[in-house]
Amino acid sequence: MKIVVLAGGLSTERNISFLSGTKICRALREKGHQAVLVDLFLGLEDLDEETIQHPGVLFEHLPELKDITFDGKAPDLKAVRAGRKYKSKSLFGRGVIEICSEADIVFIALHGLNGEDGRVQAAFDMMGIRYTGSGYLGAAMAMDKMVTKQMVRPQGVRTPDWASYRGVKEEDIPGIAAKTKAPVVIKTPTGGSTLGVYIVKDQKEVEPALREVLQYSDDILVEQYIEGKEFTCGVLLGKALPNVEIAPKQGGYDYSNKYVAGATEEICPGRCSDKVRAEIGEMAVKVHETLGLRTYSRSDFMVTEDDMVYFLEVNTLPGMTPTSLVPQEAEKVGISYADLCELIVKDAMKD
Repeated sequence: MKIVVLAGGLSTERNISFLSGTKICRALREKGHQAVLVDLFLGLEDLDEETIQHPGVLFEHLPELKDITFDGKAPDLKAVRAGRKYKSKSLFGRGVIEICSEADIVFIALHGLNGEDGRVQAAFDMMGIRYTGSGYLGAAMAMDKMVTKQMVRPQGVRTPDWASYRGVKEEDIPGIAAKTKAPVVIKTPTGGSTLGVYIVKDQKEVEPALREVLQYSDDILVEQYIEGKEFTCGVLLGKALPNVEIAPKQGGYDYSNKYVAGATEEICPGRCSDKVRAEIGEMAVKVHETLGLRTYSRSDFMVTEDDMVYFLEVNTLPGMTPTSLVPQEAEKVGISYADLCELIVKDAMKD
């Protein structure tokens, strides 16, 4: 099949997306597919004019895939915008729509805003472009942690208590801080990779944390702090995969620890009782079904010392990097990385 692996974009997870996309593209090529890696935002602008006008040639003469390294830092999105040659207000770079239209399917390897939030999916639906993963509505609901919690709690999914604040301005911060009692977790509801997430244990740090989150979004989620062990659980084709216990060797499970090999101990299956294991799996499936997600997702949990399981958030396009979790979970049930990538494609081709 002719497959565009769409990565990059303009989210804070741009660099991680390229790690995922490169690995996916290689795996699909190993399976015999004509897979091309394309940056959502920059597109084909560095190619010659003839290729931009006739992008289908890329499927016949596959461009070389460069090795991607990760330095543990978030991308400089201002520099990415400034470096774009194609001067357009569109999120889609030059030639992106054209090459996606010529593909049999687009494997969406985007993470975060403008990719995992349903906007790209909605645009593709309007254009008749087939793509992998969840549809626009499920993706949009899952991306907003406030909406997700409102959807899943009535279905019996235990989640930390929370307070939601929309359209926050600087002058609103003191009032919100006065109503917020530490310890809490203060976060942007549409962030990812733990960017814009602050665990606040000292009341003096509440207001500074709120101001920091405001740099990411004018929507703020203040969540009950749950102390315990962190677990994650993928769902694949409607069934829960073995969970993973996440144990950072230093500090918390932050942006760097998530993606730097060896920074975190990931134990699959996680060290927990059979009851907790079953509850995590059931919750992950319930979240997946409640939001109407498709093919695969990954939900994150906290488990307290007395075995209370709390759902935190769900990812509709979970990472597919060398240290990612869903591929580890799939391998435990006999699904190799390349087979997982092809399975995701095949499920999307069913309709």
